[in-house]
Amino acid sequence: MVYKPVRIKDLPENERPRERLHKYGAEILKDSELLAIILKDGFKGTTAVQLGEQILITFEGDLKRIADNSPKQFEKIKGIGEAKAAQIIAAFELGKRLARFHADRDKITSPSDVADLMMSKMRYLKKEIVCVLCLDTKGGVTTKGVAGDISDELTWGRKLSETTIFEGTLNASVFHPREIFRFAVEESANSIVLVHNHPSGDPQPSQEDIRATKQLIEAGNHIGIKVLDHVIIGDGIFVSLKEEGFI
Repeated sequence: MVYKPVRIKDLPENERPRERLHKYGAEILKDSELLAIILKDGFKGTTAVQLGEQILITFEGDLKRIADNSPKQFEKIKGIGEAKAAQIIAAFELGKRLARFHADRDKITSPSDVADLMMSKMRYLKKEIVCVLCLDTKGGVTTKGVAGDISDELTWGRKLSETTIFEGTLNASVFHPREIFRFAVEESANSIVLVHNHPSGDPQPSQEDIRATKQLIEAGNHIGIKVLDHVIIGDGIFVSLKEEGFI
């Protein structure tokens, strides 16, 4: 017997996700229905909606886990081959890029701006990376009390550029300020902000984080490039070492 995939258009009209989206809007669709639209069809008596439900069951309904998957992980699910795996990953990647787009601003005025800019890029990573943001003084504002000390003033500015400097566990013994400041000098930065992620999702700084940051601040003071902050990215939350009084 030759089996044909069960197509969405073979479903009753009131159960077709595409038609429901057009009639009611995407926001009323269940996660499985949105996945069904991405998948287009099912397989061997299984509808696209049922296949979407199977994906959700496999990953315990956790969209974050789904977004963080590789093609091979999806292909372990019956009915999902290379094409469907690519469709799912592409859809979630567009969502991540949209999140970055709304946060991609020129002016960095606070640790929250840094987190908005970097959160979607770093929160799902499975290994630690260290990034540096280079700032100039154009359009900068002065923020008082950022560190919990009302006498403190931090001049932020327009973001010039960003780059990944280091991958792996942050450790003062292998964390080389020269790599940071070589990039900062090349970009003619007036100041920099250090950003790194904790794959555990908990952004609380370790003693090594604090030690490495102090090393960087000291180096910056010698060459005249101020280190404004070190922002640690967790899963939807962040910690500013400046705000917490660690630096």
